[in-house]
Amino acid sequence: MTLTQSIGNARSSLSTVSEQISVVSQNIANVSNADATRKVANVITGPGGGVSVASISRTANKLLLDTYLTANSNNQTQTVINSALNQLENTVGETDSETSPAALIAKLNSALQNYSTTPQNGAIAATVVSAAQALATSLNSATQAVTTMRNQADNDIATSVSNINNLLSQFQKLNQTIVSGTGSGADITDALDQRDAILKQLSSEVGIRTVTRAGGDMAIYTDSGVTLFDKTARQVTFQASSNLGPNSVGNPVYADGVPIAGTPHTMSISSGNLAGLVEVRDNIALTYQGQLDEIARGLIEATAETDQSATPTLSAAAGLFTYGGGPAIPTSGTLVAGLAGSIKVNPNVDPSQGGDPTLIRDGGIAGNAAYTYNSTGAASYTDRIQQLITNLGTSRSFDPSAQLTQTASVTDYAKSSVSWLESLRQSASAEAESRQTLADRASSALSKDTGVNLDEEMTNLLALERTFQASSRLINTVDSLFASLLQTVG
Repeated sequence: MTLTQSIGNARSSLSTVSEQISVVSQNIANVSNADATRKVANVITGPGGGVSVASISRTANKLLLDTYLTANSNNQTQTVINSALNQLENTVGETDSETSPAALIAKLNSALQNYSTTPQNGAIAATVVSAAQALATSLNSATQAVTTMRNQADNDIATSVSNINNLLSQFQKLNQTIVSGTGSGADITDALDQRDAILKQLSSEVGIRTVTRAGGDMAIYTDSGVTLFDKTARQVTFQASSNLGPNSVGNPVYADGVPIAGTPHTMSISSGNLAGLVEVRDNIALTYQGQLDEIARGLIEATAETDQSATPTLSAAAGLFTYGGGPAIPTSGTLVAGLAGSIKVNPNVDPSQGGDPTLIRDGGIAGNAAYTYNSTGAASYTDRIQQLITNLGTSRSFDPSAQLTQTASVTDYAKSSVSWLESLRQSASAEAESRQTLADRASSALSKDTGVNLDEEMTNLLALERTFQASSRLINTVDSLFASLLQTVG
């Protein structure tokens, strides 16, 4: 090798090492960036022995990335559901909580028992009214909480759809940059990192799967197979509801014109924040609302008055409890949407509204003498009170759409509702913890395989510095040889 070749090789080495150090420095700068992958300068040897950086590549693992995207989507779904169930649980507490419908029915039953022992005591009758008011208020408040939750979920769905469209728009720009850069041989590693970061964010909103094509191009589909991106971003649409009531149905979400959430469909998504919100809005909240409505209907039915005439001709009428459709009694075994929101204590027995609480003992709450049980007006009359106590514990029919037993007493039905909610909440909590663990492990595995390790980069940096020093010494040595040669010639 000639001195000229030697100095040329040394200079190429210095230039190459300088580029390598720049790449390592960039890695070190991104050590805390979870979306950054480790970059590597690919070095090649030229014909004369010189070296150069042919390209910059990054460490990537599509399998681990796909595993993370799936785990993240599943985790987001369960997080939304678990949060919603915790909110619902707070509206009623556990079965033995003082705020649960089951506990308040027990308090009403206890008040009736006390009234039965002293039927002539009007103050005790007033405690029955107070217990009934607390129960009705609890059902009203729970309905309002469910309605608020459904409307919040509907608003959050709109936000999620907006986020999806924004992310797809960003993805399109990055994808175009990558395809163009791949064709021209430009460094696209940072753009690839940014595109993967978009996929991670997108997986939080909706379950996705990706297909990588020649030239760096990528297509995105929902976990159910609907196209979200293929050369261009597809539009995801949703019309938010202004106010969802107990009997309102939320609007569906469409992707590329295909319904993917909010309505039964073969292409419905199964994971992501969006799937969780729709599950809360359309299934969990509605089912619980149905149970509240059935409890309310059971109470109205259990406390209803019947025609006490010798030859009864009148239909049963609302007694202690009534509602917006009173005095008629709701159809037995048939759910009336929103009934729990309108149930109330009959004003005819409410002292604060000019009512007479002793009508609980005597009957005639409906405002018709035909419904009077205590026809003699006896102060010690207890038959009607005992009948009310019995009715609260008597089995009756309930609508199966509320997903509880179809035959039970209103007391047991209320207990079953709270148990259903608590069981669902505990199951969701355990599932959320499990999915969070899987998501954390997937994230850790991806980071370990493709992320920047500070110790490794510092080791590489020291090795490159030694190479730089060696090349510098070689140049100095060759320079000295040239000087000696020139001096000898001169």
